[in-house]
Amino acid sequence: MLNPVRLLLTCAILAAQPAWAALPFAVATVKYQMSDSGYSTEATVEAVRQSTLDAQVSGRVTAVNFDVGDYVKAGSVIVRLSAQELSSAVAGSRAQEAQAAATLANARANYQRQQQLFQQKFISQAALDRATAEFQAAEAAARAARAGVGQTSAMSGYTVITAPYSGVVAARHVEVGETVAPGKPLMTGFDPKDMRVVANIPQYKLAEVKAATRVAVEIPSLDKWVDATGVTVLPSADTATHTIKVRIELPTNLDGVIPGMFARAHFSAGSARRLTIPVSAVVRRSEITAVYVVKQDKVSLRQIRLGTPNAQGQVEVLAGLNPGDIISLEPVKAGIYAKSATNPSAN
Repeated sequence: MLNPVRLLLTCAILAAQPAWAALPFAVATVKYQMSDSGYSTEATVEAVRQSTLDAQVSGRVTAVNFDVGDYVKAGSVIVRLSAQELSSAVAGSRAQEAQAAATLANARANYQRQQQLFQQKFISQAALDRATAEFQAAEAAARAARAGVGQTSAMSGYTVITAPYSGVVAARHVEVGETVAPGKPLMTGFDPKDMRVVANIPQYKLAEVKAATRVAVEIPSLDKWVDATGVTVLPSADTATHTIKVRIELPTNLDGVIPGMFARAHFSAGSARRLTIPVSAVVRRSEITAVYVVKQDKVSLRQIRLGTPNAQGQVEVLAGLNPGDIISLEPVKAGIYAKSATNPSAN
């Protein structure tokens, strides 16, 4: 037999609970909170080290050892060009060097003989001057020949293209069998360890950006917030848009962050009291932004207008909600519940 006193207490507790306490999803009360205040703008992720390797000599591509997405270690050979023509050029320059060396030896010997004959007064000063000029010309020709050998040898080394640093191949511009000329792009790569964000700041916002006490970067596609490790304001403005480029350094080895990603840069100069809700409670359907609002045991979708999100996972509500409103923190479950409540036969 039930205890009458316990039964009355249980009924009192159930009566005191709000109607939404039995709903199959979590809810929260809309209220004012302190959040960062400052300036936010769109930005783009870029690699600190990104480069395109070009051909420095003409030749035919004989090997492409890596493709897009491959990780390449520093010093690895990524592209090879045919070296037959350059090998012939090296052989020709070495032959010219040998010829110049022989000519120099002959000119030196003749110069030394002419000196001895001049001392014995068997030849004139003009003859000695002619021998001296021939010797000096032979020395210059020998130096030029040696320089030519060095140049052609260096050019032959340009047929093997190696990675200047470890990184990932972002683009491949040639195929095996193609003939390339100097300046032709071969491969583009970047170092995935070091990333930064670049934003163009209007000149009237520059003072606010420089005064920021905290800079954070939001990457919406990854639902990630990252605190900046450094900020550099470039000392020049674009003459067409009158904006100043700002580079925001990111921590190393950020997982999933690649060049070209869309980002938002947030420059916080203080805090302000704002009406905020969790970003996870927001429903986005086409061009509609809304939340599920709970009144008693009824759930309805209400359109709202939002401001800027913050690093705490909250977003400011500009219109559509009032302090004290109850919203669902699990919009998928709330949508299922609302649908079943309006159409009980669907269960």
